Amino acid sequence: MSWDQRSHAKEWILFPENVGTHLSIDETALSQGELYNVVTNKAAKGKKGSLVAMIKGTNSEVVKAILGQLSEEQ
Repeated sequence: MSWDQRSHAKEWILFPENVGTHLSIDETALSQGELYNVVTNKAAKGKKGSLVAMIKGTNSEVVKAILGQLSEEQ
């Protein structure tokens, strides 16, 4: 099984194909106090294609660096 995000998937995942003109970013606690930043495409209205990024932690510099990769990929 090959997946280009396997090496970092425990820390963050990106779906550049889901980027749209209106995005939202939210902090959420999934389990055992682990905080994540979740970036979604509002146009998808919570359905397929909504998830743009999920990033473990709330350090703004880390989040900024990871989201910066979206523009590099497009």
